[in-house]
Amino acid sequence: MPRFDRLPLSRSVLALCLAAVLPAAASAQAVDPARTAQAAQQVQPQVVAWRRDIHQHPELGQHEVRTAKLIADQLRKLGLQPRTGIAHTGVTAVLKGGKPGPKIAIRADMDALPVTEPAGLAFASKVTADYRGQPVGVMHACGHDAHVAILLGVATALAAQKDQLPGEVMFVFQPAEEGPPTAGEPFGAKLMLDEGVFKDFKPEAVFGLHVWAGLNVGQVGYRSGPMLASADEWSLTVRGKQTHGSRPWDGVDPITVGAQILLASQSLIARQVNIAATPVVLTAGQFNSGVRFNIIPDQARLVGTLRTFDAGVREDVIARLRRTADDYAHAAGATAELQVVNNAPATVNDPALTRRVLPSLQRAAGESNVAESGLVTVAEDFSQFANTVPGFYFFVGSTAKGTDAAKAPINHSPNFMLDEGALEVGTQTMLQVALDYLHGP
Repeated sequence: MPRFDRLPLSRSVLALCLAAVLPAAASAQAVDPARTAQAAQQVQPQVVAWRRDIHQHPELGQHEVRTAKLIADQLRKLGLQPRTGIAHTGVTAVLKGGKPGPKIAIRADMDALPVTEPAGLAFASKVTADYRGQPVGVMHACGHDAHVAILLGVATALAAQKDQLPGEVMFVFQPAEEGPPTAGEPFGAKLMLDEGVFKDFKPEAVFGLHVWAGLNVGQVGYRSGPMLASADEWSLTVRGKQTHGSRPWDGVDPITVGAQILLASQSLIARQVNIAATPVVLTAGQFNSGVRFNIIPDQARLVGTLRTFDAGVREDVIARLRRTADDYAHAAGATAELQVVNNAPATVNDPALTRRVLPSLQRAAGESNVAESGLVTVAEDFSQFANTVPGFYFFVGSTAKGTDAAKAPINHSPNFMLDEGALEVGTQTMLQVALDYLHGP
């Protein structure tokens, strides 16, 4: 098996078109991929239009008001009754087929990132906002605009043949996948679950996808078992004693202590953790302290992320980091306080569900274009849904064909560039997965 190293029609006309290309009755047979390909092609112009509109008007997590309205309006046009305001701005809707069958859920995330988009695209974002007290540009630098558009396309294709469709499908449009506006607040998938998104409709499987710069358009990546890492947001506050910069012996320097802890944390991973057994990443993204060049401040604060794939390893690394911080601080006469918030558990694809779904991906994208992904240290709170019911998550290549995907700007980069061919591939593969599952193993 191959392996990747890196990973506007009217509703009535559309219904007639899609009814002709999608299956007319439930069957234990897989749905003809030529039919799902034609269905994806039929909705592609609208999917592209949705994606461009959302891209031009990005919104940060828990503020996706315009995006949620666009989604709800489109779902109503399909004859569905969306539920809004879940986890602040989340939207769901249930499509009930005309025949008995299983219940499944398909999820897309909606939020953008605090990233300033370079000029160039005709539909580039010019939005600015406030993020954790700082003015920022806002950009769909991760591809969630594509995820929303793809799921709306899948919903459109399925709604067009609902009378012949077995089972029920919940479409889940989730806010704040990238995290809450304030660290530690409940957010995203977990908050949707806490507010009962699966209370009255509990699917037997949940599906999600992510457009991925590390793959070319047409390529699809998957993995059975652990696929994406757990994500912890940690903050370390070192408290010392303020003094004049010319007399450091009169105080306790928290900057020096913080720097010692930071360097020791890298040795901790390199020398105390068996990274041959499971990858671990411990990174500091912020180091803030002081206001003046000749004053040693009384405290320093480091903020970072921990990525792991095993719950036991995660707990061990946190304990070691806390002990390291305490020991260095104690040696200098300072104190250190470590706080850790888990934003997402590891994303683990259910092995049995993976075996069932893999042929659907291969039929839709071509067997040679579907390959096993390595472990990826980015995180996704889709894992919250997949910890509640069996889940399956996969990558859809978004870098233009003929471009070296290994050198393409990655997701979260301001230069991340989605080739819109990924939209059709994403729509077709997710549609194939959903229909094959609904029509039986």
